[in-house]
Amino acid sequence: MNNNTSLIWNAILTVAVIVLFFLHFSGNKTAAFSGSDSTGIGGRRIVYVQVDSLLTNYTFFDDTRKELENKRYQLENDLANRGRSLENEIKFFQQKAQTMTLDQARSTEAQLGKKQQDLIAYRDRSAQTLAQEEADKNAELYDKIYQYIEKYNKENSYEFVLGYSKGGGILYADSTLNVTQKMIEGLNKEYKDNNPNAAKKDSTAKK
Repeated sequence: MNNNTSLIWNAILTVAVIVLFFLHFSGNKTAAFSGSDSTGIGGRRIVYVQVDSLLTNYTFFDDTRKELENKRYQLENDLANRGRSLENEIKFFQQKAQTMTLDQARSTEAQLGKKQQDLIAYRDRSAQTLAQEEADKNAELYDKIYQYIEKYNKENSYEFVLGYSKGGGILYADSTLNVTQKMIEGLNKEYKDNNPNAAKKDSTAKK
């Protein structure tokens, strides 16, 4: 994945997560949660997550980014090889055109034109397939975070879990309300438990 695409994809995912975090959970709202609670604001249970930090440290996001970058790199190489091969055929035809009959030249020219159209169609199909895979991974990321927050909230009964990022809608956030690290640890544990290969890879990286 080239830098521009990576940045665009990261921005899309970030926006998706920011939207996700601005959810009003309708968990248990009992009198036990008062203004004296460390996560309470005027009796409301509110915490926040630093979006950039979450994405940077979420293993699923990092693995997915690398996987898609590798697929894009392979596609770019494949298209480049196919393009060079067709270019060589065209050059060979141009060199031999003088020795061909008119029918041979027209037939070869038509074949090369079809190959060029096929290559363009292949490029477009491959790009669409990769774009769809990126969209699917984006949706999967959204679902994983949403589902974990729902489970996390059943144990903590927060009313709001906000997404904080520089330049976002929240101008100030008290660090005592920051649950980013807990979210990262929980999400990564779930991911590793459900993906033995990810856990093995992480273990190897630490050696």
